Amino acid sequence: MNEPVVEPMAEVRAHLADTIDRARREATPTIITRRGKAEAVIIDLDEYQRLKKLEERVEDAWLSQLAAASLAEGREPAVTLEDLAAEILGEAAQA
Repeated sequence: MNEPVVEPMAEVRAHLADTIDRARREATPTIITRRGKAEAVIIDLDEYQRLKKLEERVEDAWLSQLAAASLAEGREPAVTLEDLAAEILGEAAQA
């Protein structure tokens, strides 16, 4: 992925198709600003999906480490990993 381009909302609005093409063809994300503050990012869909899968793998690894540490200490799990993951994902969706 290339270094992102930073553009104000008005500029992106004026040439949205070009911004999307840049994200898709050149793997260059665009950080959109409003009143000088970063608000959103346009990235290629494949990159977004890759990042989501990475997030899931990291989360699974973290949950596995928590469970392994608990078992190593001789504690019985109070909830299953699936229940814990569902609870965490539910909280993240509400945030």
